[in-house]
Amino acid sequence: MSKPVLVIIAKQPQVGTTKTRLSPPLSLSAAAGLFEALLLDTIDLAASIDGMDLAVAVTPPESIPYFDGVTPPGTLLLPVSCPDIGDCLTQVFEQLLGRGYPRVLAFNSDGPSLPLAYIQAALQLLDDHDVVYGPSEDGGYYLVALDQLHPELFRGIEWSTPRVMDQSLAVAHEAGLQVGLLPEWYDVDNAAGLKRLLQDARNLPSRRFLAGLSPQVIDSLPN
Repeated sequence: MSKPVLVIIAKQPQVGTTKTRLSPPLSLSAAAGLFEALLLDTIDLAASIDGMDLAVAVTPPESIPYFDGVTPPGTLLLPVSCPDIGDCLTQVFEQLLGRGYPRVLAFNSDGPSLPLAYIQAALQLLDDHDVVYGPSEDGGYYLVALDQLHPELFRGIEWSTPRVMDQSLAVAHEAGLQVGLLPEWYDVDNAAGLKRLLQDARNLPSRRFLAGLSPQVIDSLPN
């Protein structure tokens, strides 16, 4: 395979377990609905990129039928079953590189506002770096790109904490890997992130997430 592949790491939206940090201002049901809209907008964003294949890593594997119904024809669906994010990423990179993809970019599932230029920059950075990260403003990362598997990058990380990026950089340095960094971007995990997404909405080609936000909720968001 000559094309790189962009893989979205995704879970099926579930009320009560999805985007709970957005409740309040949203109800748990509305938070799950918002996540689903963000996921679909992110899939649209990824599918619009020329010269790349699209894959979705699905957790749990039983959610494959849901994703089969919401992804474009030709999307590669990868069922993964794993105890933590690091194990999921290891499985995803191992499977896709094993299929012959020369470069794999793993991306979060709620990033429809990410500039497409960042994706292209990640590919360029892989020309002379072993791993490329897109750091999140909350201390994690929204993207990681590899052209060969380095499983040590995903071990011993305190996932879902502000230490993820710093620990990942330390592991890469200890392994002697050259690291490329993209600009920081934000996650939509709380009311402040949602407010920023709304400010960026006018520039987005796909904006399903707007449909579930009432004027009252929008007005309640922090300035």
